[in-house]
Amino acid sequence: MSGFVDTLRALPGEIWDRATTVQPAPGQAVLLGTLAAALLCLAVPTLWHLSRHLLTIVHEAAHGLVAVLSGRRLSGIRVHSDTSGLTVSVGKPRGPGMVATAFAGYVGPAVLGLGAAWLLGRGYAVGLLWALLVVLLLVLVQIRNWYGLWAVLVTGVVLVAVTWWGSATVQVAVAYAVTWFLLLGAPRAVLEMQSQRRRARGRGTSDADVLARLTRVPGGVWVTVLLLVCVGALVLGGSWVLERPLL
Repeated sequence: MSGFVDTLRALPGEIWDRATTVQPAPGQAVLLGTLAAALLCLAVPTLWHLSRHLLTIVHEAAHGLVAVLSGRRLSGIRVHSDTSGLTVSVGKPRGPGMVATAFAGYVGPAVLGLGAAWLLGRGYAVGLLWALLVVLLLVLVQIRNWYGLWAVLVTGVVLVAVTWWGSATVQVAVAYAVTWFLLLGAPRAVLEMQSQRRRARGRGTSDADVLARLTRVPGGVWVTVLLLVCVGALVLGGSWVLERPLL
């Protein structure tokens, strides 16, 4: 029993050591292979449907975080099997806080991808994976439907397995793949939203439509702004990843 307690006491220190250890830059094969894997997830419909759940989780987490920071009360998060999601917060129905909350969703994956690229550029691949686990844990306590619970838990289990039992090569590869996917998937999701808005013909309930009703700025303008932010993050984050010397 004492050995188990000692192990638990030492666990935070071991996690911190792993997260703050600098990993060597990957070879060109890993860099290009992970980029190709991310592009494949975006291009193949079945893979996109599965992998898009990660974007949805980050999207809803961004809504929730900004809602709390703007003084709203977070009531819960839902992630659905069709990869849609819903974050419910309580507060003023209009105003800067509501606008910021609505704006945060689609730029959330881009901002997280940018932060991930910054960490990778400094060699903290495992630190990135642990940071993603913290994000999942924060989302987990706010999940209010069974499918969302399952999606977050499965994603978390995969990350725990990689961070704890994966080899250094696997950890670095997964970190790069996730970063590329976040950076590339963010603008892809905005374009997908615009496609859905066209089909809805003005009756949409997308974040751009919500922003249009809140600000009286046309939804198309908001789509353009969201896309520019996501593309800017892709360009900047991609440059950070690629500028690190390869083995």
